[in-house]
Amino acid sequence: MKKIFLYPAKNLVLVIPIVLLLGFLTGLLVNTAFFKNWILVITFLMIYPTMIGFKIKEAVDLSHMKPLLIALAANFVAIPAVAWLMGRLLLGSQPDLFVGLIMISLFPTSGMTISWTMLSKGNVAAAIKITAISLLLGSFLAPWYLYLFVGSLIEVNILQTFLTIALVVVLPMIAGSVTFMLIRRRTSQEQFNQSIKPYFPAASTWFLLLLIFASISMKAKSILSDPGKLLYMILVISVFYGFNFVFSTLVARRFLTVKDGFAFVYATVLRNLSIALGIAVSAFGPGTALIVTLAFIIQVQGAAWYGKLATANGWLSSRSPAAPKVNPEVIREA
Repeated sequence: MKKIFLYPAKNLVLVIPIVLLLGFLTGLLVNTAFFKNWILVITFLMIYPTMIGFKIKEAVDLSHMKPLLIALAANFVAIPAVAWLMGRLLLGSQPDLFVGLIMISLFPTSGMTISWTMLSKGNVAAAIKITAISLLLGSFLAPWYLYLFVGSLIEVNILQTFLTIALVVVLPMIAGSVTFMLIRRRTSQEQFNQSIKPYFPAASTWFLLLLIFASISMKAKSILSDPGKLLYMILVISVFYGFNFVFSTLVARRFLTVKDGFAFVYATVLRNLSIALGIAVSAFGPGTALIVTLAFIIQVQGAAWYGKLATANGWLSSRSPAAPKVNPEVIREA
Protein backbone atom coordinates (compact mmCIF):
# COMPACT_ATOMS: atom_id res chain seq x y z
CA MET A 1 0.00 0.00 0.00
CA LYS A 2 2.86 2.36 0.80
CA LYS A 3 4.39 1.85 -2.65
CA ILE A 4 1.04 2.46 -4.33
CA PHE A 5 0.46 5.61 -2.28
CA LEU A 6 3.90 7.05 -3.09
CA TYR A 7 4.04 5.92 -6.72
CA PRO A 8 2.28 8.91 -8.42
CA ALA A 9 4.47 11.53 -6.69
CA LYS A 10 7.62 9.69 -7.80
CA ASN A 11 6.45 9.08 -11.38
CA LEU A 12 4.65 12.24 -12.50
CA VAL A 13 6.21 12.05 -15.95
CA LEU A 14 4.30 8.79 -16.55
CA VAL A 15 1.23 9.27 -14.36
CA ILE A 16 0.02 12.68 -15.59
CA PRO A 17 -0.34 11.63 -19.27
CA ILE A 18 -2.21 8.49 -18.16
CA VAL A 19 -4.63 10.55 -16.06
CA LEU A 20 -5.11 12.99 -18.93
CA LEU A 21 -6.03 10.09 -21.24
CA LEU A 22 -8.38 8.53 -18.68
CA GLY A 23 -10.04 11.88 -18.02
CA PHE A 24 -10.49 12.51 -21.73
CA LEU A 25 -12.05 9.09 -22.37
CA THR A 26 -14.30 9.40 -19.33
CA GLY A 27 -15.47 12.84 -20.41
CA LEU A 28 -16.50 11.44 -23.79
CA LEU A 29 -18.63 8.75 -22.16
CA VAL A 30 -19.95 10.40 -18.99
CA ASN A 31 -21.12 13.89 -18.11
CA THR A 32 -18.67 14.99 -15.42
CA ALA A 33 -20.01 18.53 -14.95
CA PHE A 34 -20.75 17.66 -11.31
CA PHE A 35 -17.02 18.00 -10.62
CA LYS A 36 -17.32 21.79 -10.84
CA ASN A 37 -19.17 21.85 -7.50
CA TRP A 38 -16.22 20.10 -5.85
CA ILE A 39 -13.30 21.97 -7.42
CA LEU A 40 -12.62 24.23 -4.43
CA VAL A 41 -12.75 21.29 -2.02
CA ILE A 42 -10.38 19.23 -4.17
CA THR A 43 -8.05 22.22 -4.55
CA PHE A 44 -7.98 22.82 -0.80
CA LEU A 45 -7.17 19.16 -0.15
CA MET A 46 -4.43 19.33 -2.80
CA ILE A 47 -2.73 22.45 -1.39
CA TYR A 48 -3.22 21.72 2.33
CA PRO A 49 -0.63 18.89 2.64
CA THR A 50 2.04 21.03 1.00
CA MET A 51 1.50 23.75 3.61
CA ILE A 52 2.16 21.49 6.61
CA GLY A 53 5.60 22.60 7.75
CA PHE A 54 5.65 25.64 5.43
CA LYS A 55 7.86 28.20 7.17
CA ILE A 56 6.58 31.72 6.69
CA LYS A 57 9.51 33.01 8.77
CA GLU A 58 11.78 32.09 5.84
CA ALA A 59 10.33 35.13 4.07
CA VAL A 60 11.39 37.72 6.64
CA ASP A 61 15.12 37.24 7.23
CA LEU A 62 17.70 39.00 5.08
CA SER A 63 19.69 36.01 3.82
CA HIS A 64 20.27 35.09 0.16
CA MET A 65 19.22 38.53 -1.01
CA LYS A 66 20.97 38.48 -4.40
CA PRO A 67 19.30 35.35 -5.86
CA LEU A 68 16.04 36.38 -4.17
CA LEU A 69 15.87 39.85 -5.72
CA ILE A 70 16.84 38.59 -9.18
CA ALA A 71 14.24 35.82 -8.90
CA LEU A 72 11.51 38.26 -7.87
CA ALA A 73 12.33 40.49 -10.84
CA ALA A 74 12.09 37.48 -13.16
CA ASN A 75 8.95 36.05 -11.54
CA PHE A 76 6.90 39.23 -11.31
CA VAL A 77 8.23 41.35 -14.19
CA ALA A 78 10.00 39.43 -16.96
CA ILE A 79 8.03 36.17 -17.09
CA PRO A 80 4.52 37.69 -16.77
CA ALA A 81 5.50 40.23 -19.44
CA VAL A 82 6.58 37.44 -21.78
CA ALA A 83 3.35 35.53 -21.11
CA TRP A 84 1.31 38.67 -21.87
CA LEU A 85 3.24 39.30 -25.11
CA MET A 86 2.86 35.69 -26.22
CA GLY A 87 -0.82 35.77 -25.32
CA ARG A 88 -1.39 38.92 -27.35
CA LEU A 89 0.45 37.52 -30.37
CA LEU A 90 -0.67 33.88 -30.27
CA LEU A 91 -3.87 33.69 -28.21
CA GLY A 92 -5.49 37.08 -28.66
CA SER A 93 -8.57 35.59 -30.32
CA GLN A 94 -9.00 32.95 -27.59
CA PRO A 95 -9.42 34.79 -24.28
CA ASP A 96 -9.92 31.64 -22.19
CA LEU A 97 -6.54 30.29 -23.29
CA PHE A 98 -4.94 33.72 -22.90
CA VAL A 99 -6.11 33.80 -19.27
CA GLY A 100 -4.73 30.29 -18.73
CA LEU A 101 -1.28 31.31 -19.96
CA ILE A 102 -1.32 34.36 -17.70
CA MET A 103 -2.37 32.13 -14.78
CA ILE A 104 0.67 29.93 -15.40
CA SER A 105 2.97 32.95 -15.30
CA LEU A 106 1.56 34.51 -12.11
CA PHE A 107 2.24 31.77 -9.56
CA PRO A 108 5.98 31.06 -9.43
CA THR A 109 7.77 28.20 -7.67
CA SER A 110 6.44 24.69 -7.77
CA GLY A 111 6.39 22.31 -4.85
CA MET A 112 9.23 20.61 -6.72
CA THR A 113 11.41 23.76 -6.74
CA ILE A 114 13.15 22.79 -3.51
CA SER A 115 13.37 19.10 -4.44
CA TRP A 116 14.97 19.72 -7.83
CA THR A 117 17.37 22.26 -6.32
CA MET A 118 18.43 19.68 -3.74
CA LEU A 119 18.88 16.95 -6.37
CA SER A 120 21.07 19.29 -8.41
CA LYS A 121 23.11 20.21 -5.31
CA GLY A 122 21.98 23.83 -5.56
CA ASN A 123 21.37 26.36 -2.79
CA VAL A 124 18.39 24.80 -1.02
CA ALA A 125 18.15 27.61 1.56
CA ALA A 126 17.83 30.17 -1.23
CA ALA A 127 15.21 28.02 -2.97
CA ILE A 128 13.16 27.85 0.24
CA LYS A 129 13.30 31.63 0.69
CA ILE A 130 12.34 32.35 -2.94
CA THR A 131 9.49 29.83 -2.71
CA ALA A 132 8.09 31.33 0.50
CA ILE A 133 8.18 34.95 -0.67
CA SER A 134 6.99 34.19 -4.20
CA LEU A 135 3.97 32.27 -2.91
CA LEU A 136 2.92 35.11 -0.61
CA LEU A 137 3.63 37.87 -3.13
CA GLY A 138 2.03 35.99 -6.02
CA SER A 139 -1.16 35.43 -4.04
CA PHE A 140 -1.49 39.19 -3.52
CA LEU A 141 -0.48 40.34 -7.00
CA ALA A 142 -2.30 37.76 -9.15
CA PRO A 143 -5.77 39.42 -9.19
CA TRP A 144 -4.28 42.79 -10.16
CA TYR A 145 -2.13 41.27 -12.89
CA LEU A 146 -5.14 39.41 -14.26
CA TYR A 147 -7.19 42.60 -14.34
CA LEU A 148 -4.35 44.53 -15.99
CA PHE A 149 -3.41 41.89 -18.57
CA VAL A 150 -6.74 40.35 -19.60
CA GLY A 151 -9.41 42.59 -18.07
CA SER A 152 -10.24 43.97 -21.51
CA LEU A 153 -10.81 40.46 -22.92
CA ILE A 154 -12.65 38.68 -20.13
CA GLU A 155 -14.43 39.79 -16.97
CA VAL A 156 -12.08 39.67 -13.99
CA ASN A 157 -13.78 40.06 -10.62
CA ILE A 158 -10.89 41.18 -8.41
CA LEU A 159 -12.75 40.57 -5.15
CA GLN A 160 -13.89 37.11 -6.24
CA THR A 161 -10.36 36.25 -7.37
CA PHE A 162 -8.97 37.37 -4.00
CA LEU A 163 -11.55 35.20 -2.23
CA THR A 164 -10.66 32.22 -4.40
CA ILE A 165 -6.96 32.69 -3.66
CA ALA A 166 -7.75 32.98 0.04
CA LEU A 167 -9.61 29.66 -0.10
CA VAL A 168 -6.93 27.78 -2.02
CA VAL A 169 -3.78 29.41 -0.58
CA VAL A 170 -4.35 31.31 2.68
CA LEU A 171 -6.80 28.88 4.29
CA PRO A 172 -4.62 25.81 3.56
CA MET A 173 -1.62 27.77 4.86
CA ILE A 174 -3.40 28.45 8.16
CA ALA A 175 -4.66 24.87 8.40
CA GLY A 176 -1.18 23.58 7.59
CA SER A 177 0.39 25.73 10.32
CA VAL A 178 -2.11 24.48 12.92
CA THR A 179 -1.56 20.88 11.82
CA PHE A 180 2.22 21.30 12.03
CA MET A 181 1.99 22.69 15.58
CA LEU A 182 -0.14 19.73 16.65
CA ILE A 183 2.30 17.27 15.07
CA ARG A 184 5.31 18.95 16.68
CA ARG A 185 3.76 18.47 20.12
CA ARG A 186 4.19 14.73 19.66
CA THR A 187 7.29 14.45 17.45
CA SER A 188 10.66 16.11 17.01
CA GLN A 189 11.57 18.08 13.90
CA GLU A 190 13.86 15.24 12.83
CA GLN A 191 11.10 12.65 13.21
CA PHE A 192 8.72 14.88 11.29
CA ASN A 193 11.19 15.33 8.42
CA GLN A 194 12.04 11.65 8.17
CA SER A 195 8.83 9.79 8.98
CA ILE A 196 5.89 12.10 8.32
CA LYS A 197 6.75 14.87 5.86
CA PRO A 198 7.51 12.55 2.87
CA TYR A 199 3.86 11.46 2.81
CA PHE A 200 2.44 14.97 2.33
CA PRO A 201 3.61 15.50 -1.28
CA ALA A 202 2.19 12.06 -2.13
CA ALA A 203 -1.19 12.97 -0.64
CA SER A 204 -1.17 16.28 -2.52
CA THR A 205 -0.35 14.47 -5.76
CA TRP A 206 -3.42 12.23 -5.51
CA PHE A 207 -5.70 15.26 -5.27
CA LEU A 208 -3.74 16.95 -8.05
CA LEU A 209 -4.46 13.98 -10.30
CA LEU A 210 -8.13 14.15 -9.37
CA LEU A 211 -8.18 17.84 -10.29
CA ILE A 212 -6.47 17.14 -13.62
CA PHE A 213 -8.92 14.30 -14.28
CA ALA A 214 -11.88 16.57 -13.52
CA SER A 215 -10.67 19.50 -15.63
CA ILE A 216 -9.82 17.41 -18.71
CA SER A 217 -13.00 15.32 -18.53
CA MET A 218 -15.21 18.43 -18.39
CA LYS A 219 -13.53 19.67 -21.58
CA ALA A 220 -13.23 16.33 -23.41
CA LYS A 221 -15.97 16.83 -26.02
CA SER A 222 -14.72 20.31 -26.83
CA ILE A 223 -11.21 18.93 -27.37
CA LEU A 224 -12.51 16.19 -29.65
CA SER A 225 -14.31 18.74 -31.78
CA ASP A 226 -11.08 20.73 -32.33
CA PRO A 227 -7.92 18.60 -31.86
CA GLY A 228 -5.84 21.20 -33.69
CA LYS A 229 -6.51 23.59 -30.83
CA LEU A 230 -4.99 21.10 -28.40
CA LEU A 231 -1.82 20.78 -30.46
CA TYR A 232 -1.61 24.55 -30.75
CA MET A 233 -1.84 24.93 -26.96
CA ILE A 234 0.96 22.41 -26.48
CA LEU A 235 3.10 24.37 -28.94
CA VAL A 236 2.45 27.68 -27.16
CA ILE A 237 3.26 26.19 -23.76
CA SER A 238 6.44 24.60 -25.10
CA VAL A 239 7.62 27.95 -26.47
CA PHE A 240 6.82 29.63 -23.14
CA TYR A 241 8.80 27.11 -21.11
CA GLY A 242 11.60 27.00 -23.66
CA PHE A 243 12.05 30.75 -23.38
CA ASN A 244 11.98 30.60 -19.58
CA PHE A 245 14.66 27.91 -19.41
CA VAL A 246 16.96 29.81 -21.77
CA PHE A 247 16.33 33.19 -20.12
CA SER A 248 16.83 31.91 -16.56
CA THR A 249 19.97 29.99 -17.53
CA LEU A 250 21.55 33.05 -19.15
CA VAL A 251 20.71 35.25 -16.15
CA ALA A 252 22.09 32.65 -13.72
CA ARG A 253 25.33 32.30 -15.71
CA ARG A 254 25.81 36.07 -15.73
CA PHE A 255 24.94 37.02 -12.17
CA LEU A 256 24.95 33.97 -9.87
CA THR A 257 27.10 31.11 -8.64
CA VAL A 258 26.31 27.60 -9.82
CA LYS A 259 24.54 26.68 -6.55
CA ASP A 260 22.49 29.89 -6.53
CA GLY A 261 21.89 29.43 -10.25
CA PHE A 262 20.13 26.09 -9.81
CA ALA A 263 17.92 27.58 -7.10
CA PHE A 264 17.15 30.55 -9.36
CA VAL A 265 16.30 28.47 -12.44
CA TYR A 266 13.98 26.09 -10.60
CA ALA A 267 12.35 28.96 -8.69
CA THR A 268 11.56 30.87 -11.88
CA VAL A 269 10.94 28.32 -14.62
CA LEU A 270 8.82 26.02 -12.47
CA ARG A 271 5.39 27.51 -11.83
CA ASN A 272 2.90 26.62 -9.10
CA LEU A 273 0.53 24.91 -11.50
CA SER A 274 -1.47 23.30 -8.70
CA ILE A 275 -2.64 26.68 -7.41
CA ALA A 276 -3.01 28.07 -10.94
CA LEU A 277 -5.18 25.11 -11.95
CA GLY A 278 -7.39 25.33 -8.87
CA ILE A 279 -8.03 29.03 -9.43
CA ALA A 280 -8.46 28.59 -13.18
CA VAL A 281 -11.16 25.94 -12.77
CA SER A 282 -12.88 27.75 -9.88
CA ALA A 283 -12.87 31.29 -11.26
CA PHE A 284 -12.71 30.88 -15.05
CA GLY A 285 -13.85 27.37 -15.98
CA PRO A 286 -12.46 24.24 -17.69
CA GLY A 287 -11.45 26.05 -20.88
CA THR A 288 -8.91 28.17 -19.05
CA ALA A 289 -7.87 25.20 -16.94
CA LEU A 290 -7.05 23.08 -19.97
CA ILE A 291 -3.91 24.99 -20.93
CA VAL A 292 -2.76 24.91 -17.28
CA THR A 293 -3.35 21.16 -17.20
CA LEU A 294 -1.23 20.63 -20.32
CA ALA A 295 1.53 22.73 -18.75
CA PHE A 296 2.06 19.99 -16.15
CA ILE A 297 3.39 17.66 -18.85
CA ILE A 298 5.84 20.21 -20.26
CA GLN A 299 6.99 21.41 -16.82
CA VAL A 300 7.68 17.97 -15.35
CA GLN A 301 9.49 16.75 -18.46
CA GLY A 302 11.43 20.01 -18.74
CA ALA A 303 12.58 19.96 -15.12
CA ALA A 304 13.75 16.35 -15.36
CA TRP A 305 15.77 16.90 -18.52
CA TYR A 306 17.14 20.27 -17.46
CA GLY A 307 18.57 18.91 -14.21
CA LYS A 308 20.38 16.18 -16.12
CA LEU A 309 21.65 18.27 -19.05
CA ALA A 310 22.57 21.43 -17.13
CA THR A 311 24.69 19.43 -14.70
CA ALA A 312 26.41 17.34 -17.35
CA ASN A 313 27.19 20.31 -19.61
CA GLY A 314 27.90 23.01 -17.05
CA TRP A 315 25.19 25.34 -18.35
CA LEU A 316 25.20 27.41 -15.16
CA SER A 317 28.95 27.89 -15.05
CA SER A 318 30.39 30.69 -17.14
CA ARG A 319 33.91 29.26 -16.89
CA SER A 320 33.81 25.48 -16.98
CA PRO A 321 31.39 22.57 -17.11
CA ALA A 322 32.47 21.38 -13.67
CA ALA A 323 29.05 21.77 -12.12
CA PRO A 324 27.88 19.35 -9.41
CA LYS A 325 27.02 15.95 -10.79
CA VAL A 326 23.60 14.43 -10.31
CA ASN A 327 22.98 10.71 -10.28
CA PRO A 328 20.83 10.05 -13.40
CA GLU A 329 19.05 7.28 -11.51
CA VAL A 330 17.94 9.79 -8.86
CA ILE A 331 16.72 12.15 -11.58
CA ARG A 332 14.73 9.35 -13.19
CA GLU A 333 13.07 8.40 -9.91
CA ALA A 334 12.20 12.04 -9.15
